[in-house]
Amino acid sequence: MQWLKSFVCTTLLFADTFLFALLVILSRPFGLNASHASARAWARTNMWLLGAICGLHYTVEGVENIPREGAHISYWKHSSTWETMAQTLIFPPQSWVLKQEIMWIPLIGWGTACMRPIAINRSAGHRAVTQVVEQGKQRLAQGLWILLFPEGTRVLPGQTRKYGLSGALLGSQTGAKLVPVAHNAGDFWPRRGLLKRPGTIRVVIGPPIDTLGRDPRELNRQAQAWVEDSMARISSAYR
Repeated sequence: MQWLKSFVCTTLLFADTFLFALLVILSRPFGLNASHASARAWARTNMWLLGAICGLHYTVEGVENIPREGAHISYWKHSSTWETMAQTLIFPPQSWVLKQEIMWIPLIGWGTACMRPIAINRSAGHRAVTQVVEQGKQRLAQGLWILLFPEGTRVLPGQTRKYGLSGALLGSQTGAKLVPVAHNAGDFWPRRGLLKRPGTIRVVIGPPIDTLGRDPRELNRQAQAWVEDSMARISSAYR
């Protein structure tokens, strides 16, 4: 029965993503705030569907760690599709660092473009890092947070990868703080998985990390250590 519920939910998630992408596009003439409001409506709808159909809910700890002044950089663990939706509801308006292939999807790519993302070629190496830093400075100046999955791709629960330098380098040059985020969504909805297990996803937001003038590698080590320590506490895959 849970497989059937998951299939129905996935079908609805795909359908409403195209619908809300159109809504984001139509809201563009009314400004960036209107586009972000449409994106939050998309995320809120999908969180409701996951709860109503699959029994999958979430809680957030550490909301007080989100700086209220200025725009900063959020570092999210990436283990599921779930966090790509949830971050829209939990953090202030953001510019997403994402793979450029998403921009080629009809409607979805066009709607994403309205949100002023930083679309990179992940195989471009140093050029991609330079792009994130240069465009990230522009987005921060516009009041947009930067959303990064520093591992670069989704990982299985219990695993981690080397963090890319772009976010930490952007922080060290601008003073924008790094805000690490751990969650156990991969325990309930694994990457490339259809099954969505019932339960409550825990999202834990860490203390902001001061960055100005610091070594980007050291910033990444500090952020990754906090994320993995938190994952060991909240994820069954680490036990």
